[in-house]
Amino acid sequence: MSVAGGTVVVMDADPKATLHRYLRRQREGLLDKLEGLDEYDVRRPLTGTGTNLLGLVKHVASVQVGYLGEVFGRPSPWAMPWYDDAAEPDADLWVPADESRASVLDLWQHSAEHADATVEALPLDAVGDVPWWGEHGRVTLHQVLVHVVAEVARHAGHADILREQLDGRTGMVAGDANVPDRDAQQWAAFRDRIEQAARDVAGR
Repeated sequence: MSVAGGTVVVMDADPKATLHRYLRRQREGLLDKLEGLDEYDVRRPLTGTGTNLLGLVKHVASVQVGYLGEVFGRPSPWAMPWYDDAAEPDADLWVPADESRASVLDLWQHSAEHADATVEALPLDAVGDVPWWGEHGRVTLHQVLVHVVAEVARHAGHADILREQLDGRTGMVAGDANVPDRDAQQWAAFRDRIEQAARDVAGR
C-alpha cells in the first residue's frame, strides 16, 4: 500500500487479486444505490427504455453466475427462469410485483459467493467456454474477469445516474470523498455554468 497525493493506493502483487478487488468494489457501489429507497423507487423505470435500480442488481447477479460459474464448468443451482427459452425478452432487467426485493438480494449474495469461489479456485490462465459467444467463446479466467469488471462498472454507472435522479445522491457509495462538498445552491450554480457554456457554443 502507498500514498499518492493524499489518496491511499492498494498495491497488489497478484494481477488476479487486483481484478478481484476491483470487481468487489464495483459490486459494492452498485448494491449501495438501493440503500434507503422504498419498494417503488428501487423498481420504477427512470429512463425511456425502462432502466431501474433493482433490475440492474438482478441483471448483474445473473450475468455473474453465468460468466464466473457456468463458463468454467461450475453451474449454479439457483433457478433463473428469466433465462428460460420461453421467457420474455429482457426479463432479467426488471422485477415483477410477485418477485420480492429480498429474493433479488438473496440471488445477489449467492452470485457474489459463487463468483468469488470460482476466482479463488482457478488461475488466471484457466480455460473456459462462453457458449453464447459462439466461435469466440474459448476464454481464460483473465479475459472473463476483465469482461465482468467492465460489465459491473458500466451498470454501476447507470445506477449512479438513476440514484441522482431520485434524490440527488451521488458518489460510488454514501459519503464518497471523491464527490465535491457543494450544497444545493452551489451545485445549481455549477450546473448553470455548464448549461451556459453549451448554449454559448450552440449559438455560435
